[in-house]
Amino acid sequence: MRFDFRIGIFSALALSLALHVGVLAPWTVKVLPPASLRDLRVELVDPPVPERPPVAAPSRKMAAVAVVPAPEAPPSSMPAPPPPSAEEWRLAATYTPKNSKRYRHNWGQLVRSKMGTAVAGPDQGMVRFRIEIAPDGKIAKIEELWSTSAAAAKLAWQAVRALPPLPPTPTGKPLVFEQTISFLPYETGWPPSYKLDCLPDPPVFDNPYAWDGASPQPAAREVPSNRDVAPSDCVTDTTSDSIEEEEKELKRQMDQWRWGR
Repeated sequence: MRFDFRIGIFSALALSLALHVGVLAPWTVKVLPPASLRDLRVELVDPPVPERPPVAAPSRKMAAVAVVPAPEAPPSSMPAPPPPSAEEWRLAATYTPKNSKRYRHNWGQLVRSKMGTAVAGPDQGMVRFRIEIAPDGKIAKIEELWSTSAAAAKLAWQAVRALPPLPPTPTGKPLVFEQTISFLPYETGWPPSYKLDCLPDPPVFDNPYAWDGASPQPAAREVPSNRDVAPSDCVTDTTSDSIEEEEKELKRQMDQWRWGR
């Protein structure tokens, strides 16, 4: 009985040791990777660039075409307007309203017609004169007030010196006025409207309450109204308020500001 008991104890102890060895064996054994994975290295290599076929050198003909510059557009220009006709001068010689407005406009157009074609560039510009015309139509005095182009001023002076004899002034008195001559490639001046010239000129402003502080203070006087009605026998000649006149005004503005281009 004692022998059997010892055998049983030894058997249990051997079984326990075998179990512990079986559990701890994987943690004590170092597993090496396979030989094929042990020497594996990863290297990053750029992808191959495909070779491009060589480009043929341009021929002499192609090179010549490539270097020829494109033709530049010519600068804008506008020819001189025609001089006033004999009929326009006939009307201007008898037109007295607004300081002989029609005569003054004809004088400016006559000067511009002798200045030639205006071309866009440094020579374009405007010139303003102060003119005094004697009753017989001769220029008594003229002076240049300002100009924006020396070339335009030179042409304007040449045109003034080459003016033909002018009709007598409408009022039979010296005519003094200022006139701007436009030497521009987009406008040459335009006829003013005459449809409101029958209205009298507004009175010169005179402050009715002005007082020097020393003399007797005058009583306040009534300020005259400048809303006078044109007389019934007033004739506005060829520039009546019509659709044709409005069309001319619209065309002038479109030509000046280049609307719709």
